[in-house]
Amino acid sequence: MDLQYFLGWKVALLLLLLPRGLRCMSVHILNEEPVHVMPDSSLVLKARIEHGPLEEVSAVTWEREPETGMAPERVTLASCPGTGRQCAGTRPNVQVNVEQRETTLQMNGYSGAESGVYAVTVTDHRGAKTTAHCIVRNYEAVHHVSVSVNVSHSSLVCGEAWGTEPRFSWFHERVAITNTVGRVSRDGTTLSVTTTPICGHFTCTVSNKLGHSSATYTAAPCGTEGRKTTAAVLCPVLLLLLFGGVLAFLLWRRHRHSNRGERLHEHLDDTI
Repeated sequence: MDLQYFLGWKVALLLLLLPRGLRCMSVHILNEEPVHVMPDSSLVLKARIEHGPLEEVSAVTWEREPETGMAPERVTLASCPGTGRQCAGTRPNVQVNVEQRETTLQMNGYSGAESGVYAVTVTDHRGAKTTAHCIVRNYEAVHHVSVSVNVSHSSLVCGEAWGTEPRFSWFHERVAITNTVGRVSRDGTTLSVTTTPICGHFTCTVSNKLGHSSATYTAAPCGTEGRKTTAAVLCPVLLLLLFGGVLAFLLWRRHRHSNRGERLHEHLDDTI
């Protein structure tokens, strides 16, 4: 009796010292969240199941609930046995694949109303359950792009109100930015202008898979200082030319009147 008691405690101690993977099942979703899905496309979520050699998957359940809300309502998308490979969902557009080490949820014809927090629950042969979650959101177009200027740092900042996977592009007078004009930050949101002063039209274009939107910052026209300098030089020259022209005209007119008077005097002498 003492031997059986001793062996029982020894077995219990060994079970406690077993690695976690040999005595506890776990599941985690492989997709990087949040998952963004375009309308009318397919949502595919994959989950990895980890369990010991003595454990078996008896059931897999996929569910969805709203991401926000005081009392979110959970909807069951599919409830599948652990032995079958294919499993039909509760809706015609939902299909689930179940294996011992992996499960996949595929939803065709995704709509905006199907965003939320997706959960996969795996049940082992003893009835123990483990759950993993993943946030799924709608793929949104870019809207409300704006450009602001930081005068002290000679930089322009491009921002957008919302949009999924935004890509930023900068243009100066409709030409892509070069190093002679400025440097774009790694994330594309900031343009550090190297030319001084900041002049011309700077346009930021934000795009993604659904389209693009732009905003333009307008500074003083480029070359204004050069034109001012040219005007400052030309104005005195024009005034001198005008003054010289008037003086030449007056001298010519005086000379003409003088010649006319001499001819008139000669004519009177001949008459007398």
